[in-house]
Amino acid sequence: MFDMMYRALIKLCIAVSLSVLAGAAGWWVWHSSDDQRKIADLEAQKQVLAQQKQQLEQVVSRLGTNKRVADLIVTGRKQIGEQVATELLFVEYDRAGKPMEPRQYTIAGVMAHVEAMVIEFERQKVVENDPLKGHAITLFTRIFGENESPASAKRIDSPGGVPEFYRSAEPGIAAFEQLLWSKFWQLESDANLRQEMGVRVAVGKGVWGPFEPDMLYTITLTPDGNLSRTAEPMRGVYQTYIQLLRQKLTSSTEP
Repeated sequence: MFDMMYRALIKLCIAVSLSVLAGAAGWWVWHSSDDQRKIADLEAQKQVLAQQKQQLEQVVSRLGTNKRVADLIVTGRKQIGEQVATELLFVEYDRAGKPMEPRQYTIAGVMAHVEAMVIEFERQKVVENDPLKGHAITLFTRIFGENESPASAKRIDSPGGVPEFYRSAEPGIAAFEQLLWSKFWQLESDANLRQEMGVRVAVGKGVWGPFEPDMLYTITLTPDGNLSRTAEPMRGVYQTYIQLLRQKLTSSTEP
């Protein structure tokens, strides 16, 4: 009888051991599977964060990128009585970044004011780089010297006309932007119209400063509407142009 009880006890111990082992194995499998799920979730989150970081870096990079909209150089300077007259070559750039037909202006003085109208679009459109509203747009209006009044300023482009740079733009973009310029002052004062057309700000801006020979002055526009002027020593095609112009002037004054 003792032998039977012993065998029964052994069987019970074995059964309990197997049960414990099965439970442990099940727990290990579940725990291992749970760890794998957590690792997979973390990897997915890591990929999402990496994509968001890349998108943010692209947005920040693009928002900090200046778009060249015009160049100015001094082509001549002369004394007229007690006044200094400065001759400027003004070269505007189209939407594709190509230079357009240069224009000449003569201002009274050394310093010049270049005025423009700027339309800034809703920030989300700028962030998304929307084809129509992903970058602020500008329309140069007039230029005048320090010794001239704004009323006597030389006209550059007129909001009611068709600016030269629209000729290279896609028809849809050109039509949309011309509509904006025709309603510029309405946009400036009508919040409902701005909202309807996706415009954040419509405002007059300008750059001004001294203009000196042998320097290249570049006006740039950021996607969110900041207009600025930078200067650097003249080189390239402008330097060649000035050299040829000076040679022409020298030869024309020789007997």
